[in-house]
Formats: sequence, C-alpha cells, structure tokens
Amino acid sequence: MMYKIGQSVKKEVLLLARDWGGLVILFLMPIILVITVTLIQDSSFKSISTKIEIAFVDHDKGKISETIVSNLAKSDAFVLISEREGNLISEEELQNLVFKGKYQMGIVLPENLSTELESKVNQNVEKAISAFGFGAEETTPNAVTTTKEIKLYFDPATHLSFKSGVKNAIDKIVTQIENQSIYNAFQAQFTEEDNASFFDQESLIVFKEILPNLPENQVKPTSVQHNVPAWTLFAMFFIVVPLSINMVKEKNQGTHIRLLTSPVSPIVFLTGKIITYLLICWLQFLVMLAIGKFVFPYFGLLPLVLTNFGWLSLIALFSGLAAIGFGILLGTFAKTQEQSAPFGAVSVIILAALGGIWVPVFAMPDVMQWFAKISPMNWGLEAFYDILLRQGNFWDILPNIILLLLFFIATLSISVIYDKKKRTV
Repeated sequence: MMYKIGQSVKKEVLLLARDWGGLVILFLMPIILVITVTLIQDSSFKSISTKIEIAFVDHDKGKISETIVSNLAKSDAFVLISEREGNLISEEELQNLVFKGKYQMGIVLPENLSTELESKVNQNVEKAISAFGFGAEETTPNAVTTTKEIKLYFDPATHLSFKSGVKNAIDKIVTQIENQSIYNAFQAQFTEEDNASFFDQESLIVFKEILPNLPENQVKPTSVQHNVPAWTLFAMFFIVVPLSINMVKEKNQGTHIRLLTSPVSPIVFLTGKIITYLLICWLQFLVMLAIGKFVFPYFGLLPLVLTNFGWLSLIALFSGLAAIGFGILLGTFAKTQEQSAPFGAVSVIILAALGGIWVPVFAMPDVMQWFAKISPMNWGLEAFYDILLRQGNFWDILPNIILLLLFFIATLSISVIYDKKKRTV
C-alpha cells in the first residue's frame, strides 16, 4: 500500500514539475503579493504618521489660531501651508487647491474668533457670578456675537476615517481653548494676582492604550504579522487552480480511466494527491514565514515575530487540507480546463475577500460579516491571529481547526460520492 501511495505521489510531483505556470501561481505570485501589499500598507501608515501638508488661512490671528498652529505642529503629523510663491493663500485659492487634490485638506479660521470667544466667555462668567451674589451688580452689556465657523475643506478622494480623525483633533483643541478661557475668566474675577493658580487646570481624564502582555523579545502587532498569515492562506488556496486542472487533464486524456481499471483503489490516488499538495502547502507556509522573517527587513519593514511555531504549523496543515478538499471538489465536477481554471481562481478570490484577507472583517457591512463566517480562509486567518497576535493557545484555535477539518471531509466526501455515481451511470 505504501509503495502504491508513493508512486501516486511521484506521479503528482512529475505533473507539477512540468507545469511551470502552476508553480509560478503557487510560489512566485504569493511572494510578490505579500511583499507588495505589506509595503503599500506600511507606507500608508508611515505617511499618516509623518507629515501631511494642510493649506491654512488665518483670518483670526489671535489666541485660537496660535493654539491650533502649535498643537498641529506638536503632532509631527501635519505641516501648515499658508503661503505659496511668497504670497498668502486666499480662501478661494485654498478651495481650488484642495478640491484639485494638491492638498488633502484645508483649514480656514474666521475673523475675530479669539476676541469674540473671550468676550462671550467673560459675559457668561459675569452672569454666573452675579447670579450667586458675587461681584458687581452691573454687568457688562451683552455684545452681539455670531456663530463662528472653522471651515474644513477636504480633497474628495480623502478617506472618511482621515476626515473624522482631523475633525476630532481640531474639536479637541478648540474645546481645550474654551475651557482654558473659562478658567481664566473665573480666576480673574476672584484673584488679583496674575500668577495665582486658582484652578487646577490639568486634565483629570487621560487615555492609556493597553496591549497584551508580550514577552520582552516580542514586538507589538504590525502590518507584517497581519499580512504574512493572510497571504499564506491565499497562496495555499490557490493550489485549487493547478490541482483541478491536472484532474481535468487526467479525465480528458483518459489517464483517469486507465488508473481506475488498474488493481489499485481510487483512495490510493486521492491519498497521493492529498500528500503531494499538502507538502506544497507546507513549503508555501515555510517560504512565506522565511520572507516575513528574513526578507522584509531589507525593505525597511519589521521582521515577522514567530510565536509557537508548532501551533502555526498545525493551522497550516489543516488550512492546506481545506484547500486540497476544495481543489479536488472542483476538479471532480469540472469537465474542461476552461471551466476549472477561471472558476477556481475567481472562487479563491471571493473566499479571500469574504475571509478578511484584503479588508478586515470588522470593517465589512453586517451581512458580509455573516458571510465571512462561512469562508474557510477566515477560519484559518482567525486561528493564525489567535497565535500571532492574541497570544492564544491550542484551545483557542481548536474550533477553527475543527471547521477546517470538517470542510475537508465534506468536500472530499462529495467528490468521492459524485465520482462514484458518475461512473456507475
């Protein structure tokens, strides 16, 4: 039996060795994808965290404008551009520049923003003090104030998350200025000393990001740790294309009939295919890990941090079985290479899209998040994340491993039953 299985494996290896196009799909394409996508994502993250030019028109020229400028400068993420070719930018020019994509956004501060805010705050403070019986009975007459608009112009191609982030940042700055003005107004009413600290103006509430307890030699989660397992699964499932094509070739060339008439069980031939392509999946897994570990640093990326190689290998094993089962199912049902190749490629891309390979599942609409739960790529990806990012153990990945195994058993069983029924008709 072992000899027959070995010969079946040898047959599959020879078929693959003659198919250079299939080998390119299995190895070169995933390598290019994982490097390209990771570099693009890493560059995007760096561009957000470095310097983004913002067109800026300051009609206020007061305390608020000074605070906004200083706070945006401290963030090390923005550069305010108020001049072009030695001339101040007008609001009309700013609008044209932003809407044509020269700048991602523009900010226009209205006139008298600082003075009218200070005046309004002083009026409200005087009213509050008078209501409690303090201060002079006669208060300053209410000055007429109008709502002030800080205009934000955005490039139409700007992502919504960037817009929301900038709006929140500027709103936070303006709120801090208002609070500071209120504190100062009250302090001026109750103390004559300019340097007296009547109110404690330090923030009572601050934010602190809590990450999982990581070993000292492990870095924080990066785009590398997200992309390597994702595109490893994509590479594994792309074996559907050469596997189904080779099965169709065997049927069309009569090889399949000759094999069935030989004194060997069909299970032996299926076992040969499973072992061969499982070895291919394992090799893909090792290649992708090696690229993440040793090649990425040459592109300026952080190296992949491996945690518990044994559990990662187990996930790769069952993910490979799921991919092989799907390939055998497609090769059993397809009648021509024109059916198997396009359908196999498109179906893998659809499973990848649903599984969170390209877009995170949490960012999908609710209905698509439900469909993601039935994608075997999502099961494998979540299992990889449990080990690489969530510091999980065997019990954490067990549910997804069971799903992958059941998917393999179901697709293989359907293939065997269909093939047997077709031969007996």
